[in-house]
Amino acid sequence: MPTEIENINPNVYERIKDRALTANEEDENVPDPFDKREIFDLIRNINDPEHPLTLEELHVVQEDLIQINNGQNSVHISFTPTIPHCSMATLIGLSIRVKLLRSLPPRFKVTVEITPGTHASEQAVNKQLADKERVAAALENNHLAEVINQCISAKG
Repeated sequence: MPTEIENINPNVYERIKDRALTANEEDENVPDPFDKREIFDLIRNINDPEHPLTLEELHVVQEDLIQINNGQNSVHISFTPTIPHCSMATLIGLSIRVKLLRSLPPRFKVTVEITPGTHASEQAVNKQLADKERVAAALENNHLAEVINQCISAKG
């Protein structure tokens, strides 16, 4: 990983307000399918690997770039790196993927990709993130797994 910060002065955006839970959402007896906002809430607080900011604050993840199909058990996330040559794009994608795999029921197929046209190596990064064997191998790397765990842990 690079030792220098690539994007020294990123744009920082205001966080959206937390969602108010309804009585039906808290009632375990009422069917409550996952929605885009619920998925966004799972990934919005992932820490950026370079900055003391969340992916939401950097607009790397946005609610309107999330697709969910409860009937087909699929979640698709598009994320937008802050610069077109971001060397952290794969790490960010892995962090999103791991957070969702740990948080969602195993019935969901999770796809994480770079928003089209926002990264110079978009196809290569997307190929890595889609390859289950590469993802599994990456997570077997203790240092990489530790960095991902730091990204997905709540700020203290």
